[in-house]
Amino acid sequence: MITVEEWALVRRLHVNEGVSQREIAKRLGIARNTIAKAIKSEKPPKYEGVDRSSGMRSLEPRIRELLSQNARMPATVLAERLAWTGSITWFRETVARLRPEYAPADPADRLNYAAGDQTQCDLWFPPVKIPLGPGQTGSPPVLVMMSGFSRFITAVMLHSRTTPDMLAGMWQLISTQMLAVPRRLIWDNEAGIGRGNHFAAGVGAFTGMLATKIVQLKPFDPESKGIVERANQYLETSFLPGRSFTSPDDFNRQLADWLPTANARTVRRLGGKPIEFIGQDRVMMLPMPPLAPLAPLAPLAPLVGFTERVRLPRDYYVRVASNDYSVDPTAIGRLVDVTATLSQVTVRLDERVVACHDRVWSTAQTITDPTHVVQAGRLRRAFQHPAAPADADLLRDLADYDTAFGVNFDVQGLDEEAV
Repeated sequence: MITVEEWALVRRLHVNEGVSQREIAKRLGIARNTIAKAIKSEKPPKYEGVDRSSGMRSLEPRIRELLSQNARMPATVLAERLAWTGSITWFRETVARLRPEYAPADPADRLNYAAGDQTQCDLWFPPVKIPLGPGQTGSPPVLVMMSGFSRFITAVMLHSRTTPDMLAGMWQLISTQMLAVPRRLIWDNEAGIGRGNHFAAGVGAFTGMLATKIVQLKPFDPESKGIVERANQYLETSFLPGRSFTSPDDFNRQLADWLPTANARTVRRLGGKPIEFIGQDRVMMLPMPPLAPLAPLAPLAPLVGFTERVRLPRDYYVRVASNDYSVDPTAIGRLVDVTATLSQVTVRLDERVVACHDRVWSTAQTITDPTHVVQAGRLRRAFQHPAAPADADLLRDLADYDTAFGVNFDVQGLDEEAV
C-alpha cells in the first residue's frame, strides 16, 4: 500500500505531466497495478488496521470489575492482574475509555480573582548552581509571591525552606514590595507552612500579627495555584537565560533589578500591565501593622526568623542553621537571645548586643569575630594567673583587730595583779 504522499505524486505525474504508468512505476519503484489503482482512486489511501478488538472485548467485563473496586488502579496494574500480553498502549487506551464511568469527576471551576483577596505563594528551585561559600555550591529556594488580581510578581532567594526563613521571606516581600497585606496567602502543603490542617510553629503568630489568613490547598488541586506556577516558569525562561551568579546575594540583586521589567510587561488576560493594577490591589488589601514606637517610619514587624534562648557555652559560639557564630565571651554561662533574619545573626544579653554577624549561605562554617578572640584571651589569662592581693604586707598591728571587734583595754586602769 502506498502512502498519501506517493498517491499525490503519482496523480500529479500522470494527470498534470502526462507521464505513463510504466514510467511512473520505474521512477518510484512501485508495482504497475498499484500505480493504476492510485490513478483511478479519487480519495487518498487510508490505512485500516486489523480488527483486534475481539480479545479486548472479552476482557472488558473483568476490567470493569476491577475498576469498580478501585477506580484509580493504574493501567499497568490492571494489565498485570489480567495477564495481558498484548500492546500496552492499546490496553491503556481502553482503560482510559472505561475509567470515567467509575472514577468520580473532579471539576475545575474558572477562577475569578478579586482585588486584594489573594496572593499565591510557592517555592521555586532555579536549575543553576550558585556559589555559596568556600567550596560549596547549591540551588537555594526562591520564594515567589504573585497577586491573583494584578499578577504582580515578588520574589527573593531564601537560605532554606524552613519555617523561620519562609516567614521572614514573606514578611520581606510584603513590607518592601507589596506594601500591603493580602487578605489570603495561598500555599500548597509545604512542610515549612504546615500539613494536615496543622500549621508549623510560628505561622499562627505571623498571620495573627498581620491579620491575614493562610489557606493550604488540598492535594491534586494544581489549578487553584496555577498563577504562581506559571510565574515560576516565567522566571525560569525569562530571567535565568544568559545570567551567571557569584553568590545568592548577587542573585537577589539581579532579581530585584529585573522584577520591575517583569511587572511592566503586558499580560494578555489583564489587558494591561501588573504595575498598572497593583494600586487597585493595595487599596483592597489589609493595612500594614501599626508603626513601631521606636521607628515611626517603619511598621511593627511580626516575629519572624530564627529565634532561640540558649546558655552560652565555654567555647562562646552559638549555632544557627548548621553554622557557628562567635559571641562576646563575657556572656559565658549566661542566657543569651539569638535571632537570625535573612541577612544577619544577632545575639543579645538582656538589652546589650554581644554579637552581630552577616548570615552566611554555606553550611558547616565557623564565623568568628576577631574581637571576641582577643577578649577570650584576656579572660583566659586572668583566670589562669589571678592577681596578687593589693596589700602584700600581711603583718598588721593587733590593735587593729581590737578596734575592729570593739574591744578597748585600758591597761593603766588595771591593778597590778590583773596585769
